[in-house]
Amino acid sequence: MGSGRDGRPASYTKKNFSLEKLKLSSMKDDLTVLRHMWFGSKKGDDHAARLESFYGPQAAAYDAFRSRFLWGRRPMLAAVAARLAERSNLIWVDLGGGTGENVDMMADYIDLAKFKSIYVVDLCHSLCEVAKKKAKAKGWKNVQVVEADACQFAPPEGTATLITFSYSLTMIPPFHNVIDQACSYLSQDGLVGVADFYVSGKYDLPLRQMPWSRRFFWRSIFDIDNIDIGPERRAYLEQKLERVWEQNTQGSIPYVPWLRAPYYVWIGRLPSVGHALHEERVERPPMFPPTFLYTQSWEDPEPDMEVMEINPKDTVLTLTSGGCNALNLLVQGAGQVVSVDCNPAQSALLELKKVAIQQLEFEDVWQLFGEGVHPRIEELYEKKLAPFLSQTSHNFWSKRLWYFQHGLYYQGGMGKLCWVLQCLAVVLGLGKTVKRLANAPTMEEQRRLWDSNMLIHFVKNGPKPLVWLFVKFVSLVLFNKAVLWFGGGVPGKQYALIKADGIPIENYIARTMDGVAENSHVRKQNYFYYNCLTGKFLRDNCPTYLREAAFATLKSGVVDNLTVSTNFFMEELKARTYTKVILMDHVDWLDMPVANELAECLAKQVAPGGIVIWRSASLSPPYAELIQKAGFDVRCIRRATQGYMDRVNMYSSFYMARRKGAKKDN
Repeated sequence: MGSGRDGRPASYTKKNFSLEKLKLSSMKDDLTVLRHMWFGSKKGDDHAARLESFYGPQAAAYDAFRSRFLWGRRPMLAAVAARLAERSNLIWVDLGGGTGENVDMMADYIDLAKFKSIYVVDLCHSLCEVAKKKAKAKGWKNVQVVEADACQFAPPEGTATLITFSYSLTMIPPFHNVIDQACSYLSQDGLVGVADFYVSGKYDLPLRQMPWSRRFFWRSIFDIDNIDIGPERRAYLEQKLERVWEQNTQGSIPYVPWLRAPYYVWIGRLPSVGHALHEERVERPPMFPPTFLYTQSWEDPEPDMEVMEINPKDTVLTLTSGGCNALNLLVQGAGQVVSVDCNPAQSALLELKKVAIQQLEFEDVWQLFGEGVHPRIEELYEKKLAPFLSQTSHNFWSKRLWYFQHGLYYQGGMGKLCWVLQCLAVVLGLGKTVKRLANAPTMEEQRRLWDSNMLIHFVKNGPKPLVWLFVKFVSLVLFNKAVLWFGGGVPGKQYALIKADGIPIENYIARTMDGVAENSHVRKQNYFYYNCLTGKFLRDNCPTYLREAAFATLKSGVVDNLTVSTNFFMEELKARTYTKVILMDHVDWLDMPVANELAECLAKQVAPGGIVIWRSASLSPPYAELIQKAGFDVRCIRRATQGYMDRVNMYSSFYMARRKGAKKDN
């Protein structure tokens, strides 16, 4: 065996020389591709001519370069192959299939013999010629290369099991037409796979979202090559099809350091048919606003769970309010939860949350109810939510999808009140203070901001006559009965209970706010008031159902154990036996004769040993004695006179009653 000049075997030298020659050839091909990408002609009288002028000169070098650029092809092919692995006699249409490289790669994930027919469709003559040579060389008997317009092509069989767009959808100008055409022959159990470059919309899903600078840069760069990577194509895909799976990421570019081009992989199918929910027909009580009062539940669930002894055998009745606590009961292990409200809008809100958990993925639910906004609410509603809503809820939401465009948590009675208060804070020069208070990193910093605020300092330490005038003015404007009812859900009877304790309403509210500011860290633990101050929740500071692990529990089927009822509380209480009942502050709203009737009904419908809890704006609500006489051991868990109540801190007392003795006969 001979040796080279450096002493190495001649065979090694020849092999090394061949590798170097291959590298030089590959680099030459890459430079050819790059030259035509950046400086090549893209002219022509029609789209076919423009494609030919662009791809023709680089067709022979196309595959090698794209294998280090089009990173989404393999994950897309792997994803669809995994979903088709158990099937046979498949028909695959690869639209914009170019050189047929996708077919070659698909062989790594699924036996090509499973496909009865594979159609590689492209409008560029030069690419089709490469694909034909490849099919012949590979011996693909079931592959047909079709030089045709994807907007007009349909397989001879009339249907396709799989349709793919591999970095082609962004290069088809009439994308509505090609998607419509593809959907027209997609089989009912078929899949559409897309891999392509993209930029997000301004308000897109979190996993797609990009800053303005990145959206502008990449869209303008790809536009040079007549490639439109805007969000419209995927948005239209998701209007016509139901998303099964997607991935949003980025990949490197040959010879371009640091920059990584964004791309996505998307798998979809024809929309599935839903089912209607049971319809409850209850008229809205007089004087109710035409929407909900509360967008979230305004009772802290943590003290509830400390005394409720929730277990899988429980059937729990609760007021709906914002619905957060009803969902929390399921997460905590309750077997069945019945959530009732006489306001159809509150039922519509909880029903939407339930259906969203059943039909959507976590990020969509987070956008809807964590951020309170969703850029695709109309699409989601039409395709995934409306088919599962009752008619009453559909009638409500179909006219109010803009809630999720303007911010859900600034809607409804309390939402509007929070918005007005935020605007007032800005007018008074306190806008930045509110933001700092909401995002104070520590409890100590929060207290400092609260106590050092000019307005708070004035109320606590200013001249008493001026403070009295100021407080009375604010009370007249913001804390009158109309605002308290329509903005805070405080009815006249509850207002009277507060007055009966000898507490002016302005003092009651000041006690609430001051107690929260001094005792509860808003940024880290008090999602109630963080939401009021910012109009959204945080991932680590939100109701239980918006935490990813709890969401997964609910979505696994647990949420199916929730019954949403539009009804009067007493009627729903009479419908079945309960082990636990949450009255919230409902009894504050009732006349004493009705409260007595409710107490008697509780005695009949709550199982022996069952627990009833409630909160009251009164330090000693008069109906507590009625519940005790009905056969319950009643005790007050806490009163506001003892100090800070809980994260809401809005009530004067918190009670628990346990049913004793044998259940009474009807």
